[in-house]
Amino acid sequence: MGDSCHHTHHDGPPDAGAVRLALGEVERRLAGQGERMTTARSRVLELLLSAGEPVKAYDLIARFGTDGVPAKPPTVYRSLEFLERHGLVHRIASISAYVACTSGTDAHAAAFLICDCCGATQEVSATLADGLDAAAASKGYVIERTTIEAHGRCPACA
Repeated sequence: MGDSCHHTHHDGPPDAGAVRLALGEVERRLAGQGERMTTARSRVLELLLSAGEPVKAYDLIARFGTDGVPAKPPTVYRSLEFLERHGLVHRIASISAYVACTSGTDAHAAAFLICDCCGATQEVSATLADGLDAAAASKGYVIERTTIEAHGRCPACA
């Protein structure tokens, strides 16, 4: 974070009702694809949706369990892998964190604007990925996942 930025801001996490609705929609969508939303997958997605911002895997592990007992790391990582493969979460490599997808669509290219000052992260349309897909196709390459990360300063920090 930048030296001159001493504040945090974001739209805030969704309320519990919105999280329940989102989880129900995801469960229906996965069932339509012949997939199951296990308890572990649901819990990981619930934690990410409730956070409303990127969360590091070790924080998910610590928050996962009930009664203060953390989850076993493989449980969380397997759930993250499944959710990412289905376009429900994105991994933001530059900050080593995961975020619930805000687009509501199946697996897709994702682009993020990340404020290096306050940490605000926003998913935006990844239209740049269309050109990358075309370039890859011209070489016979099939892209399975694209995440574009742009670092800078949000309007409040600029």
